[in-house]
Amino acid sequence: MRGITMLARARPATAVSRLTTSRVGAVRYGSGAAAGGDLKKTPLYDFHVARGGKMVPFAGYHMPVQYGNLSLADSHHFTRDHASIFDVSHMVQHIFKGPNAAAFLERVTPSAWATQGHMQSKLTTLLWPGTGGIVDDTVITRLGKDEYYVVTNGACLDKDTKYIDEQLGQFGGGVEWTRLDNSGLFALQGPQAAEILEQVLDREYADVDLKGLYFGNAVWAQLKLADGSSTHPVLISRGGYTGEDGFEVSFDGTRYPAFDTTTPAVEALLAAAGPERLQMAGLGARDSLRLEAGMCLYGHDLDDATTPVEAGLSWIIPKERRRADAGFHGAEVLVPQMTPRSKGGAGVQRRRVGFVVEGAPAREGATVEKDGERIGGITSGVPSPTLGKNIAMGYVKDGQHKAGTEVDVVVRGRKRKAVVAKMPFIQTNYWKGDA
Repeated sequence: MRGITMLARARPATAVSRLTTSRVGAVRYGSGAAAGGDLKKTPLYDFHVARGGKMVPFAGYHMPVQYGNLSLADSHHFTRDHASIFDVSHMVQHIFKGPNAAAFLERVTPSAWATQGHMQSKLTTLLWPGTGGIVDDTVITRLGKDEYYVVTNGACLDKDTKYIDEQLGQFGGGVEWTRLDNSGLFALQGPQAAEILEQVLDREYADVDLKGLYFGNAVWAQLKLADGSSTHPVLISRGGYTGEDGFEVSFDGTRYPAFDTTTPAVEALLAAAGPERLQMAGLGARDSLRLEAGMCLYGHDLDDATTPVEAGLSWIIPKERRRADAGFHGAEVLVPQMTPRSKGGAGVQRRRVGFVVEGAPAREGATVEKDGERIGGITSGVPSPTLGKNIAMGYVKDGQHKAGTEVDVVVRGRKRKAVVAKMPFIQTNYWKGDA
């Protein structure tokens, strides 16, 4: 299938997803495999296998959890010190375009899109009507006047496809949606990412100024390959999921042969940088890196029953949309939540926080107690390679969320002392220009 393209009322066929889980290292993996249990392969699958990637099922794909030459901790440190490439082709890429594309996105998310700058990206959430619960988190880039590039989670493919289809059916037209199936997407992350990418940019196609490409901005470019040719135009977005400077590079498989060009592009980057500056990395390092950076993983730290306000994501709602009649799903719930009860608002019952935990690592599902009373739970937890401490993320009752609050986390039936901590746990290094 080259892609799914539909106007407002078309209905795509979607595969039934069954969730299975396994645990490797500190990361829990879920496989939303296609009907019949077949796992899909990303454009980099053969490359991963050839280079010794340890493959696991994740979001319906064969994905590398790590590479044989580096432990999870070593890969984590290498990314923080140098740079790594992560295959994120399991993520779902979409294009929304048409005269009503911005209005549609402003209904299903709380963010402002009609005023978004061209080639600028931002994080937001798809929302359920009536409750403001999070359907999925997503990054959206405005490509042009009436065109938006949207990336959603691979594990939510079936749910998101059904949701978008239903919402378009209720919206009334003026929007064309294309799901970019069979496409490639990889992330180049780390302090040396920019200087490495600089080496493979095709300057004859576009004179890209990486110093002027700030975090949250995107550009069209071509990458030079080892044989002297160049890739087709790719979308390069400055950002990522590690807390480091970096880029995500998208290969549109509906317009170009992404399965033929993604691997040569990765090989060109590896050859240009050398192994002392650039390595491949997998899901294991990606999980510990994102948790240190305080970033959420949908299905763990975010879900249908959690609102952006509870999750500490109120900043995705701009001031001009903080009205109960703003027109986005759940506005009548989210806007009152943003004002504490002490100031006459609805407030929230719980808040997402970070923890530093003594003793054994706290994993998802562990309970959080204060003076013997359960006040919350852990949604993600890992030993932090950078800090040398056990860190976690979770939710606690409103009022117990202040940094420095001492709590107990019940790990394997034993209480472990913990303290509520500010996130991110480490200093982030997003490129926002020279200091």
